[in-house]
Amino acid sequence: MFTPSPKSQGQDKGKVRKKWRLFHATDFESLLYPCIIFCTIFGLFPYKNIGSTMELSKVGHIVSTIVLVVAGVWGLTILFEVNIAGHIKFDGVPGALQCNCYYILGGVIAVITYVMTKKRILLFQSMLEVSSKLPPELYEKMSKMVHAKDIIGFLFILIQVYNCIFSANYGDFFLKTMSFYFTMLVFQMDMLYMDCVYVLKACLTQLNDNLLSLRELVVSDEPHLLRRIYHEQRNPYLLMELKALKKRHLLLSDTVHLLNTVFSMQVLTTIVMTFAEITFGLYFYIVAWQGERGDVVNLEKQIWFKYYITSVTYYSVKIVLIVWACDTGKDQAMQIGTTVHDVLISTSDKQVKDELQLFSLQILHRENAFTAKGLTVDATLLTAIVGSITTYLLILIQFLVTTQTCKEKLQETA
Repeated sequence: MFTPSPKSQGQDKGKVRKKWRLFHATDFESLLYPCIIFCTIFGLFPYKNIGSTMELSKVGHIVSTIVLVVAGVWGLTILFEVNIAGHIKFDGVPGALQCNCYYILGGVIAVITYVMTKKRILLFQSMLEVSSKLPPELYEKMSKMVHAKDIIGFLFILIQVYNCIFSANYGDFFLKTMSFYFTMLVFQMDMLYMDCVYVLKACLTQLNDNLLSLRELVVSDEPHLLRRIYHEQRNPYLLMELKALKKRHLLLSDTVHLLNTVFSMQVLTTIVMTFAEITFGLYFYIVAWQGERGDVVNLEKQIWFKYYITSVTYYSVKIVLIVWACDTGKDQAMQIGTTVHDVLISTSDKQVKDELQLFSLQILHRENAFTAKGLTVDATLLTAIVGSITTYLLILIQFLVTTQTCKEKLQETA
């Protein structure tokens, strides 16, 4: 676990640990606490706190390494059994293809999570610093959604473990247990990413609000600038505020860049996995609707209750939440640039104008967008995913209808 600095807690004694309460977060640590607990259970959070800093736990890192090695051997064994030995069989090629796709992508995310363990420490330290100025009231408000989604999502996946325990045979149990682990691992890392984005969005919103307050101060003070004494007293204060906001924006930009570096490959893989799973799920449903389910997919090898509903719903809701957080965060970052220009127009003081112009240049050079290997995670991406899946399904439906028509004509001819 990690603990915010005494300054961020607003206490003189930083060694005093605050009692955590569900839906009543007061700082960054308590906001992420449910997610941290779940990550620790699955060996994804090998860290410990020392005062106000965080470092890698040797015991936790060893546990994380062991879990990764076991999962890697387990996953490779299943791929061997499916593709080479043939002990785990699917009724059709699409089912086997889905299994291969899921295990390969899940394995990639597991490796990325392990490789980025040390860099994630730098990210958390930076997040602690930039979020230290957020008021406890705002944290409590954010915790309503953050804690709810983390706990509900965890329980939703945990319920599916029933299908793993009561499997038809040993091979299915072997396959579904590993699928359950990969599903939980991907979910926890996605939620950790989304929580960080949500906090950064709140920091950007606070920065924009501070700029708006500064604009109101500049406008209300404008008539007084003719008075030299008042001008000399107020001008240094405005410049100090602008420099502080500019420095805070730079720190936020560095944190966004670090977040993109740490989670970029993971988010890209998650997007590919989401696209694949939604497409496979809808494909299986359409084919089953045509009465050919047994030739395509083995439902007893899926971990989901009501596979056609829960699987597609889970992946759809998750990608929508991630895109929503990233898109609204990017909008707040863009709004800061607009607000800076509004303040620039509202003042006639040369020194303040110069500082605002430097601020504006800084914003232009530090675009705070949430990306995944150059792919911007926003509403445009979601639109592209929906459009691609829709196009594919329309082609599939047309193909199935044409095939059914041809069969009927051949039967009539016979």
